[in-house]
Amino acid sequence: MAVTFSDLHTESGLKSLNEFLVGKSYISGDQISKDDIKVYGAVLEKPGGDFPNASKWYESVSSQLASSFPGKAVGVSICGETAAAAPVETAPAKEAAGDDDDDLDLFGDETEEDKKAAEEREKAKNASSKKKESGKSSVLMDVKPWDDETDMVELEKAVRSVEMPGLFWGASKLVPVGYGIKKLQIMLTIVDDLVSVDSLIEERLTVEPCNEYVQSCDIVAFNKI
Repeated sequence: MAVTFSDLHTESGLKSLNEFLVGKSYISGDQISKDDIKVYGAVLEKPGGDFPNASKWYESVSSQLASSFPGKAVGVSICGETAAAAPVETAPAKEAAGDDDDDLDLFGDETEEDKKAAEEREKAKNASSKKKESGKSSVLMDVKPWDDETDMVELEKAVRSVEMPGLFWGASKLVPVGYGIKKLQIMLTIVDDLVSVDSLIEERLTVEPCNEYVQSCDIVAFNKI
């Protein structure tokens, strides 16, 4: 429910404000709002000691306004108006300015539109993250030795020694191919944006030092995760 104050330039008006602020920190709720700014604009100066609640409220609003406008003030005075006439001329102007500046919230009051926009941004961010995380592939690779005298234990060590961002070696086993020769069949997971299987084979697995044990590599299966 809207609260109405009048004649805040008079003692009766300040008394009404002081009584309203009993047990309260601000005009509406526990945080400063546009209601406080409007009332603050209608109070000509800090209320005296006869109005302790209003005085405490005035100081609180003043300090928060000062922190919001860090520029150095030199002080100004408004001439040509009587104390009684000032509220009549200035209060509606401030209220109108408040209405026009609904989109400019000095104290960050969050509207339903702001909350909805924030939720949409968070959903888009999460969707983007999931999309990036899902850019992985599972690969089954055959690694063939030079001959039946190749040390398959050392061959596997050489293969697993290859490390690079986005490459994860998995389970492996030795598979007979004939004439006493076995091949290494190994699983690996890659991040598509970071690892090229072709480059892995041509630039890492079939060159020194791995080519001491590895003759060639074949991709048996390639599946997107």
